[in-house]
Amino acid sequence: MKKMYTNYCMAMNKETVIDQAHMRYERKFFVSELSASQIGSIIKVHPAVFTEIFYERSVNNIYLDSFDMKNYFDNAFGVDNRVKVRVRWYGELFGRVNTPVLELKEKHGLVCRKTTFSLGGFDIGSGFSADILKGVFRDTILPELLRLKLSCLDLSLLNTYRRRYYTSADGKYRLTLDSGLKFYEIRHSGNNFVNEIFDRQNSIVEIKYNVESDKDVKHVTDFFPFRISKSSKYAMGVERLNL
Repeated sequence: MKKMYTNYCMAMNKETVIDQAHMRYERKFFVSELSASQIGSIIKVHPAVFTEIFYERSVNNIYLDSFDMKNYFDNAFGVDNRVKVRVRWYGELFGRVNTPVLELKEKHGLVCRKTTFSLGGFDIGSGFSADILKGVFRDTILPELLRLKLSCLDLSLLNTYRRRYYTSADGKYRLTLDSGLKFYEIRHSGNNFVNEIFDRQNSIVEIKYNVESDKDVKHVTDFFPFRISKSSKYAMGVERLNL
């Protein structure tokens, strides 16, 4: 898998690659005993002086997986080297999607790297199908090895959540706070998105930082009254919907 990913990167076309981030740590806290507003209050009094940046917005994802759900099972079994494939956009979940991106998230143990490609727009709603998304891929300049991989994947999950963004005063650590998680069953064709799971109780806090900042991260994580835990929104959605 690592060799295949390296080949993707070598073949990337500069017209479609938006960003290829360096390896970084991503640690998650799965929080069920506090509301999103309470978590936000804790973040704001953190001694690292986190301030809210950007604006709160909805994050939407279509996840793609193989027929045997390899990406899901790699996550469930804790496989060290794995790749997650999704199409992401912001704002309204249904209707016209104008600026989606294809994301490949490569993970090696606790560190990960994400590469994104800009895609053409599409409409999502009743009747949405894999053929529509494959048409978008077909009309986009992509590395041939990546295009081959995408042809072997199918729709596996649709989700959406609200995200808030924070950064520490020294700029070394970034936090995101995700709440209002919704999961939808999505099939190869004939979708109507009536099978929905709405998680009103749980939130996910994620801290992201460069590898060189790992030596000081305990000063940040130890302040929080919740523990670092494994938490994949993709795996959570698959399990909640019993896909």
